Amino acid sequence: MPSASHSPWRHLPNAISMLRVLLVAPIGWLLWHEKWPSALALVAIAGASDGLDGFLARHYGWQSRLGGMLDAIADKLLLICCFVILAWRQEAPLWLAVIVCGRDLVIAAGALGWRVLIGPIEPQPSLLSKACTLAQIIYLLTVLLALACWPGLRSSALAWLVAVLCVASGVDYVVRWSRRAWRALHGNSRLPPGKGLG
Repeated sequence: MPSASHSPWRHLPNAISMLRVLLVAPIGWLLWHEKWPSALALVAIAGASDGLDGFLARHYGWQSRLGGMLDAIADKLLLICCFVILAWRQEAPLWLAVIVCGRDLVIAAGALGWRVLIGPIEPQPSLLSKACTLAQIIYLLTVLLALACWPGLRSSALAWLVAVLCVASGVDYVVRWSRRAWRALHGNSRLPPGKGLG
């Protein structure tokens, strides 16, 4: 019986992440043209796939550096696309879109800096970062559900929760990775590359 690392299904989590990347364009088109029910359906599929690929990778030992990168890229592309277009359409607060995009730009810049100055990086989001991503997905689903069929579902409290989690996870990322980079660059510890990117 083949081991997990040699299973013909070992690339399934990567394929699911890639599907989520491919969904960004049609979701963006649907949001731009205010096709709210269809956009809601695709965002729900993308959100469910985010949990599915992570479960399969952990449960069957199918984790890989490529998979981690694809998962992170898919999440960030999808969330930035949705928040920017909804803010442009004035269906989500502009300040919230700025916070969400700003956090992801900080993470991307930090990852690039680590790659250039120190070496390869393997994304492994913290629990705080995972909570932030989940809150963003729930927020998007509630906004789209309100636009599609349930106007009373909108919640400013949920928007503030997303903002707080974005700021907290962004600060956590900067602090943790600044310390690791300092130690790695000054030779005070041997650090495995890429623990905790979120």
